[in-house]
Amino acid sequence: MNKTFQAIPTALTLATALLMAPTAHAGRSCEQRPLTPQTLTQGLALAQQTAQALDAEFARSGARVVVLGRAGQDLGKYQLRYSHLGWAYKTDDGPWRVLHKLNQCGTGTGSIYRQGLGEFFLDDLWRHEAVWSVPAPALQAPLLALLTDPARSVRLHQRDYNMVAYAWGTRYQQSNQWALETLAMAAEPGLTTRAQAQAWLGFKGYQPSTLHLGALTRLGASASSAHIRFDDHPNSKRFSDRIETVTVDSVLDWLARTGLGSPAQRVAL
Repeated sequence: MNKTFQAIPTALTLATALLMAPTAHAGRSCEQRPLTPQTLTQGLALAQQTAQALDAEFARSGARVVVLGRAGQDLGKYQLRYSHLGWAYKTDDGPWRVLHKLNQCGTGTGSIYRQGLGEFFLDDLWRHEAVWSVPAPALQAPLLALLTDPARSVRLHQRDYNMVAYAWGTRYQQSNQWALETLAMAAEPGLTTRAQAQAWLGFKGYQPSTLHLGALTRLGASASSAHIRFDDHPNSKRFSDRIETVTVDSVLDWLARTGLGSPAQRVAL
C-alpha cells in the first residue's frame, strides 16, 4: 500500500471522527447529509489518488507545497469549476497535510483547520475531483516555513466569515481569501496586515472573480444565511450587481499567468 495513504485514517476511524466533530464547511452546502459508504469510499479514493500524484510531483521536482482545491458545490452558473482551496504541504517524513479555513455551519465565523487528505476530500463533494498548482521554486521554502508555524500561519486570519467577502476588503474573510493572503505574506515576510497583503496581490496583478448577483438574490441570501453578507462591497459595485470575491478558479488562473505557480493539474475519479 502507498505509504502516504497509510497515514490517512481508516474508514471507520475517520467516519467516527467526522460524525463526532462540529460541522464546518467551505465551498459546499451546509445541508446535513448522513455519511454513506459510497461517500466514504469515493472520498478516500480521491485522497489516495491525490496523495500518489503529489508524491510523484515531489519525486520529480522536490515540491513540498501545493495549493489544493476541491469541488464542494455546483458553481457552473457562475462559470466556476471549483469552490474551495487550501494549502497542502509535506514535511520530511510525514504525509501530506492540508491547512485551510472552514466556516462553522450556521454562523458568521471561521477557523483554521489542519487535516489529512482523507478529511479534506470527505466533505460532501459535488464532484470528486482535485486540482492543484505548484508554487514557484522561490516560494516553496517560505511557504513551508509559514504553513508549519502555528503562530505565523494564522496571523492574517480574520474570524468574521463571509462566503462572498469583498476581495479588497478586510471586514470579513472567506476561505480562499485567507489562503491567497497567506501566500502574499510568505512571498513578502515584511507584510503584517491583510491590507498590505492585498496591496501586494494587486501589484502582482491578481484579479478576483466577478459574480453577477441581482438585488433579490442578495437579499434572500443575506436574510437566510449568517455566512453570506454584501455590506463590505463598495456601493458602486454592489448596486450594479457586481460582487468581486476570491475564487479557486481566479487564483489558479493568476498563478499560471504570472509564473508564480504551475498550470493547474487535476485528478478525478
